[in-house]
Amino acid sequence: MVTPAAKREAVAHLQALLDVSERRACKVIAADRTVIRYQSCRGDDAVLREKLRALAHQRRRFGYRRLHMLLRREGIAINRKKTQRLYREEGLTVRRRKGRKRTVGARAPAPVIALPNQRWSLDFVHDQLASGRRFRILNVVDDVTRECLAAVPDTSICGKRVVRELTDLIAMRGKPGMIVSDNGTELTSNAVLEWCGTAKIDWHYTAPGKPTQNAFVESFNGRMRDELLNETLFTSLDHAREKIAAWAWDYNTQRPHSSLGYATPAAFAAELKKQGAASLRIAGGYATQPLASPTHMGNNNAEALIKTG
Repeated sequence: MVTPAAKREAVAHLQALLDVSERRACKVIAADRTVIRYQSCRGDDAVLREKLRALAHQRRRFGYRRLHMLLRREGIAINRKKTQRLYREEGLTVRRRKGRKRTVGARAPAPVIALPNQRWSLDFVHDQLASGRRFRILNVVDDVTRECLAAVPDTSICGKRVVRELTDLIAMRGKPGMIVSDNGTELTSNAVLEWCGTAKIDWHYTAPGKPTQNAFVESFNGRMRDELLNETLFTSLDHAREKIAAWAWDYNTQRPHSSLGYATPAAFAAELKKQGAASLRIAGGYATQPLASPTHMGNNNAEALIKTG
């Protein structure tokens, strides 16, 4: 019995069970009578608790830190520790799902200067509809701003489809300094390799079995799996496209991102664009340095793969 609440329960139990006085019960468990008689003056915070429960129900996979940022965003002045206490008292703790073991690798060094479109990361996520039909999602992430640039769901996505989606994305946002992906068959196809040479895109392939070399999109995939795919039953491919598009918009414009100081990716990107001109002058032309160092497993870029067939 350490907490005052536990001592109060113990004294009440002794009084009810053995019919002893409060003084005698306090002496038995070595409790101060002022602690036992103390009446809390703290308010019940009913409105705040209801708001916190509503946000937690809406964002089922958010912890108290992100919920705290959402409360502050709505103009509610509250201390983080109070949010944590109410979050715990309301039993809103997110249950951790058992995940697979991941390879531990060296973290990539930060770039000299961070600007949007320095490096994009690509990867696929798989899921299935209510009917059991499987589909996959092509995710494209900006490694600096953490924005979800594209989330394309379909039953089949080949190398030509990847090229088409990237071409449309470059037309809207401009050419990236580098694209990083694993060695999947769609991403090492002749269509992708020829497109890299034509568009003059530096495409870097991670070493086999090293997902940590593509950690930004792997982290994004985990958030999508946890907050959307595991929480939604898709009835059709159109339904999946609608839900995935809505979640991607929410991820970019509403969801606080811990690695960005709990700012949204869109707000962080806008702030970087404001500082872009000054940063370029200071950096002296090093704005296109990649976020991660190339792997020490030989030349694995697109041009080398074309030469070797």
